[in-house]
Amino acid sequence: MSVSLPHAFSVWRRNATMYRRTWKSNILPNFFEPLLYLVSIGIGVGAYISEMGGTSYIAFLAPGLVCVAAMNGASFEVTYNIYVRLTFEKAYDAMLTTPIEPDDVLAGEVLWAVTRSAIYGGCFFLVIALAGLAPLPSALLVLPLLPLAGLLFAAIGITFTLEIKSIDLFSFYFTLFLTPLFLFSDVFFPLKERLSSGWLWVAELLPLLHPVRIARASFSGQALPILLWDLCYIVAVSMLLLARARGRIERRLTS
Repeated sequence: MSVSLPHAFSVWRRNATMYRRTWKSNILPNFFEPLLYLVSIGIGVGAYISEMGGTSYIAFLAPGLVCVAAMNGASFEVTYNIYVRLTFEKAYDAMLTTPIEPDDVLAGEVLWAVTRSAIYGGCFFLVIALAGLAPLPSALLVLPLLPLAGLLFAAIGITFTLEIKSIDLFSFYFTLFLTPLFLFSDVFFPLKERLSSGWLWVAELLPLLHPVRIARASFSGQALPILLWDLCYIVAVSMLLLARARGRIERRLTS
């Protein structure tokens, strides 16, 4: 990519300026959804579960929901918001009348999505830390994971956004993709205890599983060999999808 960092930062700064005006309405659904799951399921269902994965059920939920908060922060930004700027506002067409290039647009949007994931995940982590659900200092290792999780879901979401022709197709993305990830990525129950070996291999394809597994290891203070695979998965999938998105955004903005 031939990215100009000042130009990419200009795209990031434009989004940050707009976000400062609307953050109160934006943060409510994306941040409070995992918080509500933590309270309702952790306390409600947790009352009937003595322990899960060697700890209380609400403590088991906490690291996975940190990653869900980061996923939400990035995903909503690179889906509806980018589609509106691309299709209805024509904001990118205006940007291209300046020295900004399509690569700068892509880099700036991904950087902003990563920023939002870090904000949402970081705020959620602060809440669970204050509630005593994040064992310190080992749990602090989850903080560098948040931008990586944001990068992964920014790459997935922006690639999908650049491929679709109608805003209505986002309902499929959230209902048939993100929701199954939320439910079957080690967030609510340990997959290895409930799935056969064949299905466990299928689960390894799920993007959310890998940051959740790293987060859970950081909370428990365990360094497992499989975490190297999780990091490689996050980086490799992100780079492959961003390469795809780069070619697509160039065609969409210059055709």
